[in-house]
Amino acid sequence: MKKLVLLGALALSVLSLPTFADEKPLKIGIEAAYPPFASKAPDGSIVGFDYDIGNALCAEMKVKCVWVEQEFDGLIPALKVRKIDAILSSMSITEDRKKSVDFTNKYYNTPARLVMKEGSVVSDNLAELKGKKIGVQRGSIHNRFAEEVLKPLGAEIKPYGSQNEIYLDVAAGRLDGTVADATLLQDGFLKTDAGKGFAFVGPQFTDEKYFGDGIGIAVRKGDKADLDKINGAIAAIRANGTYKKIQDKYFDFDIYGK
Repeated sequence: MKKLVLLGALALSVLSLPTFADEKPLKIGIEAAYPPFASKAPDGSIVGFDYDIGNALCAEMKVKCVWVEQEFDGLIPALKVRKIDAILSSMSITEDRKKSVDFTNKYYNTPARLVMKEGSVVSDNLAELKGKKIGVQRGSIHNRFAEEVLKPLGAEIKPYGSQNEIYLDVAAGRLDGTVADATLLQDGFLKTDAGKGFAFVGPQFTDEKYFGDGIGIAVRKGDKADLDKINGAIAAIRANGTYKKIQDKYFDFDIYGK
């Protein structure tokens, strides 16, 4: 338990405000229901790519941090009311979100995909989705994409609080499919027993209007000092091999992207 507190303290400093100088803990918001990026181990600790990256950034920054669990759609509101000081939770950098928060440079980038029953045929125009029930995580970029692109094509969009809830309903047949990050879907569902009989269908989704410029760390608007420090730490762990070591623990490809 003490180790977890120490790791959490380290991870949060990576995103500090002027609080760095005061050595006050910096609170990082994360949703721990998004494997392999963040999830709960049997002992209740947080594990995953996002968590490890955060801890590495904090170590590079030589600051203390505290991890705060929060449902994804509540992360930006929590940041605004200073319940947390930064968001490190696979949040895509989009123009819409930039109105509310400031983002660091990306720390990874992957496309979105659609998962349905294996053998399902979905063409590039997505016409086959008419009448299909598609689950999306509430407040995510995939939620907006589904509402603005898939719903007009006749798909029935069902928002959920977490991706894990969606997997349960897809496996049980209450949903026809889900749209989410491709890596998340592969590791969190398709590679599991629950995901047997399901597969990626249709095209990759990469439209910057919805999926932005990669995944970044969000801080409050105008917090340039933190942005510069975190960006410096991201560049440092990329250069010194720490990033690759963490990446190789979870993925067999370059998740950073181009």
